[in-house]
Amino acid sequence: MGQYFTNENLPSDIKETTCVVLNNSFKFLTDNGVFSKDGLDFGSRLLLEVIPRDEVGGKILDMGCGYGVLGIVLAKIYSSNVDMVDVNLRALHLAKRNAKLNGVLEKVCVFESNCYQNITSKYSTIVTNPPIRAGKKIVYEMVMNAKDHLEDGGNLFLVIRKEQGAKSLLADLEKVYQVKVLEKKKGFFIIQCHL
Repeated sequence: MGQYFTNENLPSDIKETTCVVLNNSFKFLTDNGVFSKDGLDFGSRLLLEVIPRDEVGGKILDMGCGYGVLGIVLAKIYSSNVDMVDVNLRALHLAKRNAKLNGVLEKVCVFESNCYQNITSKYSTIVTNPPIRAGKKIVYEMVMNAKDHLEDGGNLFLVIRKEQGAKSLLADLEKVYQVKVLEKKKGFFIIQCHL
């Protein structure tokens, strides 16, 4: 799986990054061994900017939360309760610190889960920027099994790049969900999957 999942031996080098998303300022601590350690990546930003506000509500799950960008932004902007899960312990530690740093600690619950292994709730919204480097099996587990953890009428929102298999993934998603491509920009697809 590569060092993202086995980063305990990487030297820590925590840095603070800042960004503005939907007219709100955020600070994030990042570190070696976590995705997008230099700051908010284009795909996650596009996902956050494109998600239809009127279709996000209730309880949210940030699947593969990394250091917490999606979940923290959604918790702050939507005043929603968000569960944030990942297998990367360094990322989870940062996500907890970042939730506190951005004033949403009381709205988020950060815990370890290998895909949906430790998920017991149902959600109105699941968001993910899946870890492509983990391989197709993990990505498919994250997006295809979301249906088992969505409330009736719930939505999965995800971002994937065209060159990372967006078109074949879209075809497979359409076998399970009502699928809509919300945006295509710079090779990134923002996809809504509705139950």
